[in-house]
Amino acid sequence: MVGVVQGAGVVVTGAGGGIGAALARRFAAEGARVVVNDLDADKAGAIAEEIGGIAVPGDASAIVAEARAALGGTVDVYCANAGLASGGSEAAEEDVWALAWDVNVMAHVRAAHELLPEWLERGSGRFVSTVSAAGLLTMIGAAPYSVTKHGAYAFAEWLSLTYRHRGLKVHAICPQGVRTDMLAGTGSAGDLVLAPTAIEPEAVAQALFKGIEEDRFLILPHPEVADYYRARAADPDHWLTNMNHIQQKWEATG
Repeated sequence: MVGVVQGAGVVVTGAGGGIGAALARRFAAEGARVVVNDLDADKAGAIAEEIGGIAVPGDASAIVAEARAALGGTVDVYCANAGLASGGSEAAEEDVWALAWDVNVMAHVRAAHELLPEWLERGSGRFVSTVSAAGLLTMIGAAPYSVTKHGAYAFAEWLSLTYRHRGLKVHAICPQGVRTDMLAGTGSAGDLVLAPTAIEPEAVAQALFKGIEEDRFLILPHPEVADYYRARAADPDHWLTNMNHIQQKWEATG
């Protein structure tokens, strides 16, 4: 692991807290030079000061050039971690859908667009996408989140299959509940589905580093998600019926 991370220039978006902060701390502990990005400049600055990193606050969609300059001209690892947990149904306002799409998918696309020319030219680069188990499965009560996380997973998958022979490493992190402010904001649906098996952000960082060491694309901090994913693929109707039972249970609690 030392050879992969030590001295590497790493960018972590949405790193003012939660999973992003845990990733930033772990990369720094492994000897990387870390840019800490967050919309909240104070939070980004606090984490950067803690780990000896560099704070580059602002919109995750537009900080690649500044982050690259802060790292001396080269980004080796980009963690597209910033995300938005948008709840609601098909009736959610269009601006809710648009913002979820912009943060959860297009920020990844824009970053890749900026990073790939240099990475492909030199034959190396690592793109880490914090997706969610919702990107493999779904989440009750959160149509914009579920749909856009499917999009984030699909984009990470596309990057990997398209460029792996040219030296690009891609990892898609797909946890279920993680004890963060985002989980706290999911309300009763999160309490029912996510909270019982929620893990700490540090466990997500540990799962990523294990996946990097094993050169795996799909990172599952909750290993049981692999069984759910297989069940969904093998018998979609049975899986949807089971999920609908959870939906009904949630509705009954309301």
